[in-house]
Amino acid sequence: MAENYDVAIIGAGAAGMMCAIEAGKRGRRVIVLDHAKAPGEKIRISGGGRCNFTNIHTTPKAFLSANPHFCKSALARFTPQDFLAMVERHGIAWHEKTLGQLFCDDSAKDIIRMLLTEIREAGVSLKLSTAIEAVERGVGGYRVLTSEGRIDCASLVIATGGKSIPKMGATGFAYKIAEQFGLSLLETRPGLVPLTLDPSELERLASLSGVAVDARASVGKASFDEALLITHRGLSGPAILQISSYWREGGDISLRLLPALDIAKAVKDARRGQGKQALQTVLSEHLPKRLAQFFVELAGLHTKSLADLSDKVIDGFCARLSDWRIKPAGSEGYRTAEVTLGGIDTGELDSRTMQARNIDGLFFIGECVDVTGWLGGYNFQWAWASGFAAGQAA
Repeated sequence: MAENYDVAIIGAGAAGMMCAIEAGKRGRRVIVLDHAKAPGEKIRISGGGRCNFTNIHTTPKAFLSANPHFCKSALARFTPQDFLAMVERHGIAWHEKTLGQLFCDDSAKDIIRMLLTEIREAGVSLKLSTAIEAVERGVGGYRVLTSEGRIDCASLVIATGGKSIPKMGATGFAYKIAEQFGLSLLETRPGLVPLTLDPSELERLASLSGVAVDARASVGKASFDEALLITHRGLSGPAILQISSYWREGGDISLRLLPALDIAKAVKDARRGQGKQALQTVLSEHLPKRLAQFFVELAGLHTKSLADLSDKVIDGFCARLSDWRIKPAGSEGYRTAEVTLGGIDTGELDSRTMQARNIDGLFFIGECVDVTGWLGGYNFQWAWASGFAAGQAA
């Protein structure tokens, strides 16, 4: 015997749970299905276990998509302030870290508990450890064949995310369903991911492994001022994760070290009062010692005092620090990527409801759609907003 529901949601992550809450509040009979043993696994591990649950500076400009206008409707209808109101209603303590990023004071599990409480209050059913074997279109709706039996529903919402972090259970399920129903897909690739370097470059930078410094990472017109971390595999840190979504294989990235400081002026000022000092000594007051040593030796200036250096030499040397060009070999891939770029073509979906334009009752929300936010809570806000939009219509 099949179980009957108005709405079946596949995926008990951020977007799926938000959609379930909103559909349930409308009096819809809702079930959420997931193959995982626990809901909200990506929520649980996010933000170092404290969940960067939104960003108060959310605007459409913080999202990448082939259609940059698509996200506007959902983001306008469910804002960071709307989600924050839910957080505060549940008594969850939070703080702003940097750049508008909001985190739980205690644990990401507080957000999961909040969503589960809302789900229960909305009368939603939740089935975990349930494999999805097939999805079919039937008379007046959809049939979902699962390891626990058949679910019949009028509306079907796919909220299974992208390919990032497969150890958390991520799969390409949403893309397979989209293809099954004839929807177009855009190329998918890892986003918000550390970048790797080829062996010769790694050997050249071996002495810098573990060094962190403020930097501006740029590709084309996109640039981000955040921390850069040099690792034994390549480049990481927030600045690199951000720019990785814009970088394409074969291209290079520009790194401006200490973007808030005029390094050439600092060196020239030191030369006037401390001409006998070595360049490396002055640089080490601003840059990590190993990084200062690396650039001074690379330029062949390690035997020179400041008094020996002309303005032209100083300007030329500091120009390297302002536009350090590195060509990554690749990225660490979906294994460590925080998000998946690309996915279901937004041209196939109604931006107000997230429903497939030509297929009644079929919705796609969250990361599987070609909408990808910057690092810092933006992708959670897209999950909440797209889930809310579908929950109002499914």
